[in-house]
Amino acid sequence: MTCIVYSDDYLLHTNEQHPEHAGRLTAIMDYLKKLPFYEKLVLTEPRKATEEEIERVHSHEMVERAKRVGWLDMDTYTNEYSYEVAKLAAGGVLMTACRTVEERGGNAFALVRPPGHHATSIRSMGFCVFNNVAIAGNMLAEMGKRVLIFDHDVHHGNGTQDVFYERRDVMYQSIHLYPHYPGTGSISEVGEGEGEGYTVNVPLPHGAGDECVNEILDEILIPVAHQFAPDFILVSAGFDSHHADHLGGLSLSVNMYGEMIRKFSTVQPRIVCSLEGGYNLECLPKGVASELGVLCNMPVIFKDNVAGRECNDVVKKLKDVMKEYWEL
Repeated sequence: MTCIVYSDDYLLHTNEQHPEHAGRLTAIMDYLKKLPFYEKLVLTEPRKATEEEIERVHSHEMVERAKRVGWLDMDTYTNEYSYEVAKLAAGGVLMTACRTVEERGGNAFALVRPPGHHATSIRSMGFCVFNNVAIAGNMLAEMGKRVLIFDHDVHHGNGTQDVFYERRDVMYQSIHLYPHYPGTGSISEVGEGEGEGYTVNVPLPHGAGDECVNEILDEILIPVAHQFAPDFILVSAGFDSHHADHLGGLSLSVNMYGEMIRKFSTVQPRIVCSLEGGYNLECLPKGVASELGVLCNMPVIFKDNVAGRECNDVVKKLKDVMKEYWEL
């Protein structure tokens, strides 16, 4: 069973002059309803995360700041609805992840907003109010589950890394453009203390493309994921890594998103994807559809070829670092 988590209330947090606006979700839903597998999907209403659940990851002071109307930083707006919508976004991912564990099967895509992976334990930033994936991942870990978080947004998920940097029960893997906002995500950032070796950053050059990412997956990320042996996989699904996204630069094709999910499903089929970035309203819905098609075993293929480039020496450098912790 494949669920999609969605609520019209997610549209209330919006600013039409901002790249992260409500039209992103309406474009996705309008597109999905035209696809042959849409009737197979189970549409699920989210619940709001409680402040107690949120404060297991974020500081009380940060939660209080999020209640204000205005700008949390130069990139992150709020309106009179944003705080409650942000709780609904966090709760949507949390509820779905916990339900998938309890039912011992299935997968889902949480079509939530605002996104979350830039929000650190003490700061909302980068369009993100609360870290939806981190809140869910932390709860699963508290239930005794080993959690893998894979992030394919073009921007490094500094917030998610921050939350789990010293932990070994949650592994964070990220492919991202580098150097790029927010400036984190170098190969040398591998975790600290008990968490050393459980953060795997793949800083990619501009225009990397599908071939480069496939090499990274096959040579490093998937082998490490198998060795970690997660009970659950959360995906920070950012589609600004697509070649046509104006905030992007990784030059991935639409089909690559489904291929990444397919490869991680060989590690653990219990997967929940959570929407992060993606601002081209023509390509964003297709990226979501590519992943959902794999999740519900009805893959869709798009005509969307684009030339990539070699990974330079990223594979070799990353292997040299990671082989200290994993068999590569």
